[in-house]
Amino acid sequence: MSKFGELIDGQVPVLLDFYTEGNVESTAMHPILKDVAAALGDKVKVIKIDINKNIELAEALRVKSLPTLIIYKSGEMKWRHSGAQEANYIIDIIQHYV
Repeated sequence: MSKFGELIDGQVPVLLDFYTEGNVESTAMHPILKDVAAALGDKVKVIKIDINKNIELAEALRVKSLPTLIIYKSGEMKWRHSGAQEANYIIDIIQHYV
């Protein structure tokens, strides 16, 4: 959990994607998030978090449905959404925090 605090504490927005391989919507988001990362480059960090390997973190953040996307900046949660989203929508949201 201390590494998580360091991860989300920077000035660059961090987009967390909570997923699991067995979830169709989760795996469908992977290419969309690659597009987001490619479009924004070093303006954002996109990090995929498998909830099966990070149970404590998922529980602490109350991740109930997949995929769950969360944007952090400077250690503060700025945006959260459960369910699939379009790349352009996610890019627009992130640009509010760049």
